[in-house]
Amino acid sequence: MITFLHGKLIDALPTRATVDVNGVGYEVLIPLSSFDKLPAPGQTVRLLTHLVVREDAHVLYGFMSPAERDLFRLLINSVSGIGPKIALNILSGINVIAFRGAVANSDIKMLSQISGVGKKTAERIIIELKDKIGPGGALEAQSAQRALSADEQKTNDAVLALMALGYKPAEAHEAIRATQALLGPSAGVEELVRASLRKGA
Repeated sequence: MITFLHGKLIDALPTRATVDVNGVGYEVLIPLSSFDKLPAPGQTVRLLTHLVVREDAHVLYGFMSPAERDLFRLLINSVSGIGPKIALNILSGINVIAFRGAVANSDIKMLSQISGVGKKTAERIIIELKDKIGPGGALEAQSAQRALSADEQKTNDAVLALMALGYKPAEAHEAIRATQALLGPSAGVEELVRASLRKGA
């Protein structure tokens, strides 16, 4: 079992990264939550990993935090019908704390808005994980909402606005990050969204 990779980040897309470990390049599939935390290409990175062995391939999944990997493993090992692809979609569509809160609060609507997760899958996730997550998940989610910084909240709101306008999660994250780099930290949500839409037009 490969438990982590420590090496130089060669390149990164919202769904995958390539890491050079002592001259060997590893392709790792990642969720958006990890993509947002990656350093710039050329810098050193440490990715926690989970190896899935199939008949036709060995696939490495990578995560920037233990919480992301723990949730990925919980989903693929505990919820029937959820494989690595949907588990990555879930991590890309909602952060770990918000997910735990949604399960604890039986929030089917929030979970079913994630790409690849319909109402039936959301119901199954809640039934099969509620006991494992417990009431602490709801409290954790409430605390996290209060603790979100103004800049993080602004980025989240802008990304959600683009998704509401039809962008896929990966496209929305990438568009807002690029627009923030151009406009700087003082740009508001509306300005970020308008500039991203103009750029993508």
